[in-house]
Amino acid sequence: MCDNVTNAPNLGSLFRIADAFGIEKLILCGDNISIGRKIAKTSRATEKVLQYDICESVLKVVDDLKSKNYQIISLEITDSSEPIHSFKFSNKKPIAIIIGDENFGVSEAVLKNSDAIIHIDMYGNNSSMNVVQATNIALYEITKQLL
Repeated sequence: MCDNVTNAPNLGSLFRIADAFGIEKLILCGDNISIGRKIAKTSRATEKVLQYDICESVLKVVDDLKSKNYQIISLEITDSSEPIHSFKFSNKKPIAIIIGDENFGVSEAVLKNSDAIIHIDMYGNNSSMNVVQATNIALYEITKQLL
């Protein structure tokens, strides 16, 4: 699930990686999100085969998924987030991974409603990475643990 991710090339790339990892559905949350030419170009037609929803309110989606017994896991660096490599993913409940806006990350309201907050350890000088690369790493780690 995307919390206000709006950059078209990033959204297109998220379709591709979601398809590659067999993600059930991509949920795009925010204002004025539409699947246009720029997304389709980067997605390489995966937007035609991958299920997706576009919703304005990320909090409504989080509440809905929680009512359906989903684990809500946000991918964000915070003071209390756990490194992804030491987090133990469970397949006892469906997982919803939330990724955030390219500039501001996952919103504070969503973080407060998350069951867990995980991050990818950074070893260089930069304090963050592109949302698509972070999602790639997260989906790889989840897949590695659960398969």
